[in-house]
Amino acid sequence: MPLFHRDSLSSSSRNSIADTNERHGTGLFGHRASHSSRSSYSGTSSSASSAPSRHSSLLRGRRSEDPAITSARDRVYRAEAAEKAADKALYESRKAVQEARNHVKKLEKEAREEARLAKIKQHHAKDISKRAKPLGRKFIDY
Repeated sequence: MPLFHRDSLSSSSRNSIADTNERHGTGLFGHRASHSSRSSYSGTSSSASSAPSRHSSLLRGRRSEDPAITSARDRVYRAEAAEKAADKALYESRKAVQEARNHVKKLEKEAREEARLAKIKQHHAKDISKRAKPLGRKFIDY
């Protein structure tokens, strides 16, 4: 039953249409109808069975649509797809840049740590060198 205008059908035919919709379980857009329930229903109402499907009427309207409109719609679809691909590429490039920056920061941190350890090693080597300098300088004559 249409939502926004009055139906001129009698109340008995309204009930049969409502029963048909309840048995099919159609939702607002008609996507919930199961094929098995349609084939098992054998109603006597001719108005419900002779009514054209919403989907086929929508498709029929597109077939008779102006080629310029169809072309424009296709271009919009392609533009939307291209924009989506560009957004994805932008996201991926930003992600790659962030990963590169994090890698550089990690390398800098490792280099600072290695430099710190090298200074400590150099300090220890200098201490050992100081202790080793006096060795061997004293000669004892026998």
